[in-house]
This record gives sequence, structure tokens and C-alpha cells, in this order.
Amino acid sequence: MKKTVLLIGNTDGIGAEMTSDLLNQGHQVIGISKSSSKISHPNYSHIEQDVAANNFRSSLHECLSSIPQLDLCLYLAGIGRELDLADLKAETKVFEVNLMGAVITTELVLEKMQLQNTGHFIGISSLGDMLISPESPSYTASKIALSRYWEGLALALKDKKGPVKISNVRFGFVDTKMAKAPVKPLQLTKKEAAQFLNEVIDRPRIRASRPKLMIPLVGLVGLINKLKVIFE
Repeated sequence: MKKTVLLIGNTDGIGAEMTSDLLNQGHQVIGISKSSSKISHPNYSHIEQDVAANNFRSSLHECLSSIPQLDLCLYLAGIGRELDLADLKAETKVFEVNLMGAVITTELVLEKMQLQNTGHFIGISSLGDMLISPESPSYTASKIALSRYWEGLALALKDKKGPVKISNVRFGFVDTKMAKAPVKPLQLTKKEAAQFLNEVIDRPRIRASRPKLMIPLVGLVGLINKLKVIFE
């Protein structure tokens, strides 16, 4: 069945891969990104908009108002950088994109989906939500907040037994510009990440994580850092 899909953060990385996939599947796709799009397709429209800008809320509201029914939304926007203690403004920017942009999107999209009594919202978090990270504290902290928020909302919607669903998708390393670590164990390709997202679209679940073998590894690193905090 043809769906109307909104992708936020879709001009590169997993978002670009998903845009191609969904268009190839015959869906109507709307992209929102701070960069312009090179896609020319009868089923695609694009809005150039930074999720961290002051007018993002009004821009997204206008976009949603123009859509008769939104079947699926994916929040894929995200940034991360190595900590520079001399430039904490950059850390604030990470929260503006990863967290507040996502929270505003969640608010407006869920409002629409609940009014129309249908829809699936997918947020892209990270297995880094298990970490306290001295290398990139803003990135992991923003992902911790998102994972807890999305999963809490998903449980609340499940308790209502309504048709609106939320999925929190947590990836490890994916071969995009976000993967900046010198060592990237079990790194997924963009195609593999998009394939997993398509599986979540077909079979919605509250938490979906890949690769599974990364979970105990990240958990161990997270435990070590927690012990350092406790016993420092």
C-alpha cells in the first residue's frame, strides 16, 4: 500500500539510502534537511530546513498541515563530535540537533498521528545510549535522553491499545560521516542499516537494535566508565 512518508535528515547517510528505498517502493516521500536535495522524482518533495533553527517548529507544522495523512515518519537527523573543552558551544549544538529537534518533531508528528488515529514514528538513536563518554558526552547524553523518551512514549501508546506506534532504532557504527572513531567494530553499511529500518517498518517494535553483537561490547565499556565515575 502506498504510504506518505516524512524523512527528517535525509540528504546523506542512512537518510539518503532510505529515501531511495522508499521511492523505489512506490511511496510518496517528503524530505526535510538543512541541505538541498539532488533527487528528482515525481513522488518526492523537499524542504530545506535546519532542525536547530528557530523556525523549525513553524516550518514542520506548515509541512504537516499540508499532508492529508502521514503514515510514517523517520527522524534521522543527528550530529556528533569529539569533545573540545575550549568550545562547549559545539556541545550545545549537538543537543539542539539530536535532542530538541527530535523532541519537537515527536510532539508535532504524534499530535497529527493521534488525531488521524494511525501512523508509525521511527526515531534513530544509538547503542551509545548505554555509555557515559568522556570523548563525546553530548552525543551519548542526547541519545540516552531520546531512547528513554521514545520508549516511554511507546509504552504509553501501547497501554492505550491504539494504532499509533513508536520505534526506537539503535545502531552501532554505520559507514557514514558520523562514524569518526578510529576503530569501528562490526560496522554496518548504509544499505544494511536501511534494510533493518525497512524490517522495522514492516514489523514495528518499541526497541530495535543492530548489530546485536555490539550490545554486550558497548555495555561493558559503559559499565567500566560508570565504575570510574562512582569510584573516582
